[in-house]
Amino acid sequence: MNCALPAGLCRAYESALAALRDMLLLALRLYIAWVFFKSGLTKIEDWSSTLALFEYEYSVPLLPTTLAAVMGTAGELLLPPLLALGLVTRFAALGLTVVNAMAVISYPALWGFECPAAIQSHFFWGAGLLVLLAFGGGRVAADPVVWRKLCGKAPGDCR
Repeated sequence: MNCALPAGLCRAYESALAALRDMLLLALRLYIAWVFFKSGLTKIEDWSSTLALFEYEYSVPLLPTTLAAVMGTAGELLLPPLLALGLVTRFAALGLTVVNAMAVISYPALWGFECPAAIQSHFFWGAGLLVLLAFGGGRVAADPVVWRKLCGKAPGDCR
């Protein structure tokens, strides 16, 4: 970064911004993981209701009802812990992006609610997942630790 301040101040400024970015990425990971995991727990609490919802309310294209319910619930239960830990962050974010997109596509009633909060929440989660896809989980994540173990260098230095 090009900085007009003295070198020491520039380094402190850049370090503070990097720490802030890492904390914001951590908060984003934890929030999105919590939302999706809670949804998955709700689905397994009453599996017969979940199957009924997938059969009568949701219109998941190309998949049989039971398979769609299993895949959606599995995604909501298995991917959030990975996201929260920052372990294969981009993979988890991509998987949850698919789960989120399928929810928006397969439940057209989201668009018809008088209160737009439901669809806006999905857009917010989608935007957050795109941020994680673009930037990864940050330094407060398991990814950099695993990367160093596998590669012997910091992420981005393995060539």
